[in-house]
Amino acid sequence: MPVNKRSKYRGSRTCGGGTHKNRRGAGNRGGRGAAGWRDHNFTRFYLLGKTEGKHGFVCKTSYSWEVMDIGDIDQMVPELVARGIAVQEGDVISLDAAQIGVEKVLGGGQVNHKLAITAEAFSASAVAKIEEKGGNAISSE
Repeated sequence: MPVNKRSKYRGSRTCGGGTHKNRRGAGNRGGRGAAGWRDHNFTRFYLLGKTEGKHGFVCKTSYSWEVMDIGDIDQMVPELVARGIAVQEGDVISLDAAQIGVEKVLGGGQVNHKLAITAEAFSASAVAKIEEKGGNAISSE
């Protein structure tokens, strides 16, 4: 009696696959590529994370800003002054938002410092909050 399949089927024409016609073509393996992914190959494609067709829409001309709320910037001011990113001149703290990776300043949060911020863009509420404390919102565009 043979110990393994290799020697068991040595000399056999079909190696246990039935008639010589049985293991021909892609029909034996359920089709080529993604064939049958909704039926007999469903679990394989489900586990690979494949999906049907296209999903969603991405506008090729859109641009996303790197944004931060003015309240978050205001909380960071003491640390930014300590690190030398922001400069305190009297009671006004000057800051270039590009140095902290911010392109647009939004109006969320509270402002407790008198700030002079330079950024590419500001929301209307951010400008109102900065100027309410006596600061300046300088647009670099």
